[in-house]
Amino acid sequence: MDAAVDASTSQFELNEEQRAIQEMAQAFAADRVAPNALEWDRAKHFPADVIRETGPLGLGGIYVKDDVGGSALGRLDAVLIFEALAHADPAFSSFISIHNMAASMIDRFGNDEQRQRLLPKLTSMEWLASYCLTEPGSGSDAAALKTRAVKSGDDYVLNGAKQFISGAGDSDLYVVMARTGADGPKGISTFVVPKDAPGLSFGANEHKMGWHMQSTRQVIFEDCKVPAANLLSGEGAGFGIAMAGLDGGRLNIAACSLGGAQSALDKALAYTAERKAFGSKINQFQALQFRLADMETELQAARIFLYAAASKLDRKAPDAGKWSAMAKRFVTDIGFNVANEALQLHGGYGYLHDYGIEKLVRDLRVHQILEGTNEIMRVIIARALIGR
Repeated sequence: MDAAVDASTSQFELNEEQRAIQEMAQAFAADRVAPNALEWDRAKHFPADVIRETGPLGLGGIYVKDDVGGSALGRLDAVLIFEALAHADPAFSSFISIHNMAASMIDRFGNDEQRQRLLPKLTSMEWLASYCLTEPGSGSDAAALKTRAVKSGDDYVLNGAKQFISGAGDSDLYVVMARTGADGPKGISTFVVPKDAPGLSFGANEHKMGWHMQSTRQVIFEDCKVPAANLLSGEGAGFGIAMAGLDGGRLNIAACSLGGAQSALDKALAYTAERKAFGSKINQFQALQFRLADMETELQAARIFLYAAASKLDRKAPDAGKWSAMAKRFVTDIGFNVANEALQLHGGYGYLHDYGIEKLVRDLRVHQILEGTNEIMRVIIARALIGR
């Protein structure tokens, strides 16, 4: 990354270990991800081989405990990693985030047998994981999900479908929220479903605006048999498990926006230093200088805000949930706006795939929807301020 990133991190007083983590992720992203990102996007290729290379670096279980191969890092550490990876490719970084969310749920809520059986292969990236909450009829209203699981001997039988699942069909394990009881949040349970479970299938890969590197499919359960041993924390615990993962997920997706937007600004700085118009480099025009100055200011504000929110989550501060929602709303909005402004500064070239800017705009747009829409973030923030 450029000096702007280094300057901002010194203001936040990262320690030596955090700087080493950041530099490791930056080096991997620059070497293995950035040179391939445009081709992966163009070909809609899921680079499972490169994703698995992150396992030996400790990125398969960033905040999973170390007895099962996890790195046992904090949320600020994770933010630094996802920001660095997203500078090369936000879609790549966001999949690593999703895998880590699924692994951390098993780590936090699984019993010892489940943790020892499942997590070593997840932390090593031998197995990839996806998270299945959203349904065709329930997105932000997660408590209204309809996928049902019924106990049958030593198994549960699942029926229903999940929508917009990243990595579906490519991942090896699926952390699935399903209804075992009455309507509402108390009737939801969590299951770990292997890819080869009888009755599990996947829809067609969605044609979508961005995140082309990731497959996005429906996950379909038709009398799908899952061992009862794969139920996490007993029946009725699922909604709490789902909610427990959201604050960290919101910070992660914000970090992906931040890294992608920094890449867009870097590209804009390089382009405006080379492009000439009316006899001068266009970065000599004051109107463009003001726009670059605003982009830099907004990104630095977003970065400090995000790091502060991650630190609150690490400290388990009482207002960490509010700060996570504020950071997600603010950083993803700023990230998209900066990328879109960078495209404008490129003129017609920004609209071409080979310059990499239009990809960033497409990839970052969905971050304002994921992990709870930014409208839902405002609801959470307002409730924290004034109550329900």
